[in-house]
Amino acid sequence: MNITVGNWETQRAHAQPIRFEVFVDEQKVPAEIELDEMDALCIHAVAYDEAGQPLATGRLLPDGHIGRMAVRRAGRGQGVGGAVLQALIQAARERGDREVVLNAQTHAAPFYARHGFVREGEEFMEAGIPHITMRASLV
Repeated sequence: MNITVGNWETQRAHAQPIRFEVFVDEQKVPAEIELDEMDALCIHAVAYDEAGQPLATGRLLPDGHIGRMAVRRAGRGQGVGGAVLQALIQAARERGDREVVLNAQTHAAPFYARHGFVREGEEFMEAGIPHITMRASLV
């Protein structure tokens, strides 16, 4: 597996199709809210399989939020999502962030907990899907 980290300009060609496949096609998130103006300001990570096919992506916002974590079906259960998450956490550390925060789909909370994130607050709905805020300290 190979992971690249960069800006939207360099990552978009591979990150955007993964996000549309997972969020729009599978989870029925409206296409018009999937991409936003924050993409241009974020650090993006994309994971590739041994054949060079893009499998997963995620982004790190300027305020330390991690979001748009998406893994194609072919990459699920193989540690690909965890590798993308760790790449984004490392980018946050290198930038000097003291913590990272994310809004996890509730069913994915155990995955994030395995990576050091702690649930906080009450469950809420985002794009019609139950979420929970989770936070991890980097210090």
